[in-house]
Amino acid sequence: MPSLKEIKGRIASVNSTRKITSAMKMVASSKLHHAQVAIQNMLPYETMLEHILKSFLAAEAEAQTVFDQERPVKRVALVVFSSNSSLCGGFNSNIIKMMMGAVNALSEELGAENVEVYPIGRKVTEKARKLGYNVIGDRSELIDHPNVKACIDLAMELGTRFYYGEIDKVEIIYHHFKSAGSQILTSKTFLPIDIASELERDHERDLTTNVVTKKAQEYLKKNSRQRKVEEGEVTPLNDNFIVEPDMNTVLEQLIPKMAHLMLYTALLDSVASEHAARMVAMQTATDNADELLRQLNLQYNKSRQQAITSELLDIVGGSVNN
Repeated sequence: MPSLKEIKGRIASVNSTRKITSAMKMVASSKLHHAQVAIQNMLPYETMLEHILKSFLAAEAEAQTVFDQERPVKRVALVVFSSNSSLCGGFNSNIIKMMMGAVNALSEELGAENVEVYPIGRKVTEKARKLGYNVIGDRSELIDHPNVKACIDLAMELGTRFYYGEIDKVEIIYHHFKSAGSQILTSKTFLPIDIASELERDHERDLTTNVVTKKAQEYLKKNSRQRKVEEGEVTPLNDNFIVEPDMNTVLEQLIPKMAHLMLYTALLDSVASEHAARMVAMQTATDNADELLRQLNLQYNKSRQQAITSELLDIVGGSVNN
């Protein structure tokens, strides 16, 4: 059995660790709040752009551009989002695992030289280079400082390469932020843009709280009900539109904007998911430290009581002998 001094040392060590995890949890909670505000500020633009695209598609369903037409796939690019730091549970390992699975599957089909990786985040960048993948650029700074212009530049680069046939398909891998207790690992096609599936994708987010509870973790199940249209929310129109100069020209402007928004939304989702995952991990670590402290204090009290009892027995035994 460990001595009282050893147990006191362990208690002090666990207390120090608990202070660190508790502080990190509060920092992650604050950063999560800022990330939620960023998503909330972006949602009106996203809602309006979706509304416009739906209206145009309803007006002329056969309107097509080069960005929404499928073609034989010979070369693929993967845009993968991770974090720059660790201590966020399985956030990075899940992303890296999905990236490795996608690269291996595409390499078997197309050849390793025809698979490119655009990493956004230090962890996935280091892993992709270590594995010898065809890594294009390093945009880790976007994780610490999300930037609309950088997302537009990346979307323009990918769109230009897709337009000239240098790549035939682009996929993005990231965590979709549903709530503080639920982040969904997602892989979806970026180019060519499937407007129908993009408009039908899940837009629900819980941006009102960063408290991780059982109710928050079951958010997905509870959102299966039909969402009510709130006051001021943009609703789809069924009217016919007169579009100038023509539908295809307008869509050629709107679809790239939708592409920019998809990348920026994925970036904000990934950042918010990282902070939420770190908050959950630090909360779990703090709870484990509390439980360990409870057990150590109980062990310390038992050992102390045993030592006192032993001393009393020695005293009593000595007085009887005298």
